[in-house]
Amino acid sequence: MNPRIESLEKMVGGPRDGALLRFSIGNEYLKAGAPREAANAFRQAVNLDPGYSAAWKALGKALAENGATAAAFNAYEQGISVAEARGDIQAAKEMRVFSKRLQKPA
Repeated sequence: MNPRIESLEKMVGGPRDGALLRFSIGNEYLKAGAPREAANAFRQAVNLDPGYSAAWKALGKALAENGATAAAFNAYEQGISVAEARGDIQAAKEMRVFSKRLQKPA
């Protein structure tokens, strides 16, 4: 296993565990080319903090990379709602673009 992922995984369940840690783990899995594991980590991040728009965006990306197009679309849709509610206009805009790309035929 990647040493960075291993180091972050050791913090799970400890005092530093939370949405940011799970988000960081997901990002490391994405970099390592493991979108399924990344999606699991991002799902945990949004479960811990449903208002974390960056985690919704990353979840959509990980799901799309894993071939789960419908789930990625749903993640982006939820993320857009969250981002707009928080005033995170840039994240909402990016997720709209990613969502539209998923709808285009290959």
